Amino acid sequence: MEILTYVLQGVLALMFLMAGFGKVTGSKMHVEAFTHWRLPQWFRIVTGLVELAGAVLLIVGYWNSTSAMAGSLLLCITSVGGIITHIRVKDSFKDTAMILFLAILSFVVLYLYLA
Repeated sequence: MEILTYVLQGVLALMFLMAGFGKVTGSKMHVEAFTHWRLPQWFRIVTGLVELAGAVLLIVGYWNSTSAMAGSLLLCITSVGGIITHIRVKDSFKDTAMILFLAILSFVVLYLYLA
């Protein structure tokens, strides 16, 4: 079970490193998405920094399980916020599927560390 936890943790960290980096650097996709969601661009940067922090905590979590739990909890909360944002603007399931997947993955990693 430990190997599964590490693999899921790595996938989650990689996904949020990419998403967070894109938000912080202002990739066109993320700028347009935050405009579509009617959210200010400064919030895109804050969201990206939170995602990067969660990913770093997951990476540190390979050596310190408390960091992994903190990172997965932070990303759980962030993912739920993302899901609510997609629902608020009535995005399609296709547009919401990735953040839903990441939320589930975050909850699974947190659960595996708590179990």
